[in-house]
Amino acid sequence: MNIQTTALDVAKIREDFPILAREVHPGVPLVYLDSTATSQRPRQVVEAMERLIYHSNANIHRGIHVLAEEATAAYEEARGKIAKFINAPSARQVIYTRNTTESINLVAQSWGRANLKAGDVVILTEMEHHSNLVPWQILAMEKNLRLEFIPVTEDGLLDLDAYRELLTLEPKLVAFTQMSNVLGTINPAKEIIVLAHAAGAVTLVDGAQSVPHLPVDVQALNADFLAFSAHKMLGPTGIGALYGRKELLEAMPPFMGGGDMIKRVELRSFQPNSIPHKFEAGTPAITEAIGFGAAVDYLNQIGMVAVESYEQEIVAYALERLAEIPGVRVFGPEAEQKGAVVSFLLDDLHAHDISQVLDMHGIAVRAGHHCAQPLHDKFGITSTARASFYIYSAFEEVDKLVAGIYKVKEMFA
Repeated sequence: MNIQTTALDVAKIREDFPILAREVHPGVPLVYLDSTATSQRPRQVVEAMERLIYHSNANIHRGIHVLAEEATAAYEEARGKIAKFINAPSARQVIYTRNTTESINLVAQSWGRANLKAGDVVILTEMEHHSNLVPWQILAMEKNLRLEFIPVTEDGLLDLDAYRELLTLEPKLVAFTQMSNVLGTINPAKEIIVLAHAAGAVTLVDGAQSVPHLPVDVQALNADFLAFSAHKMLGPTGIGALYGRKELLEAMPPFMGGGDMIKRVELRSFQPNSIPHKFEAGTPAITEAIGFGAAVDYLNQIGMVAVESYEQEIVAYALERLAEIPGVRVFGPEAEQKGAVVSFLLDDLHAHDISQVLDMHGIAVRAGHHCAQPLHDKFGITSTARASFYIYSAFEEVDKLVAGIYKVKEMFA
């Protein structure tokens, strides 16, 4: 395979990530293949956060002094960048949250509690992260909802014929991941949403894995809600975003009570603020929001089409190389239907043993059920080892992964 087809200058990109140059053991350089869990941050993101801390650190919205006005402007400017990144019609439709998990819980506890009643059907999928399962399970127990699941086929795709059958149950909500964090499967989000809307359902897209790696346009998708996190797209931890359709957000009750989410408070009543502030109670993650905006700037400079194209190349190369190793079982679809995620097992070894030996050689992969236990149950396994790639991942690191797996085989021979 020609590994020089991409227009991405990966060597230059890697210069922006100092952590990639460190040794994790004496004489053993880091090979970071765990970006699906958390991506690394470029120096540009860190420097943007430092500028706010060193020059404009203050609380936002309520202050009228210079620092407060500068911090507020930077905070809201970042929101505008994030909105434009996903092509939201308005920045007011982007709500800052702590992460994808909180975004989904916000929808469940605000929209779900207000709009779902006993017997209503919620459709999810068998490949969901726990963050898009447990909030609906909690609400289902509280309100006696009916949860149904789109099956996953043996090759790691959603069974859309089964989905069409489930839609005859007239669901009120269809919530699904656009890209699986285990299988890498890129689901046909637009088709799923069109079918859901035709059945009268509201849609929620878990974009934790898709937004960092693919061009995502909420208007083209016609998504009602989209949830994603900064730390998976070169940004800081502790901040994420929820996009919502304007009329839905305006009709939803507040998620939490406190400062900044109100217009007026009396001893026995309150009047909520307008969106997005209605859902942003208390002092937010101001510095992290600026980092989030800087991460969007960085990805925009590269271009999301280029990001997607490069990752398709590197995952295809990874699948090709892993197929050479006797005893390796890879989960999920072929390269053209998946993102830069490869979950695998080796012989009859536990994923933790694989990961531990790889770490001895500086190779950081994930091991476990990846917060998707039902999906692993579906395939009759308890865990997998997962290698995941991003714009700073080099083809040579795939070769190091393969060499590391052979070391695992030798050790347990």
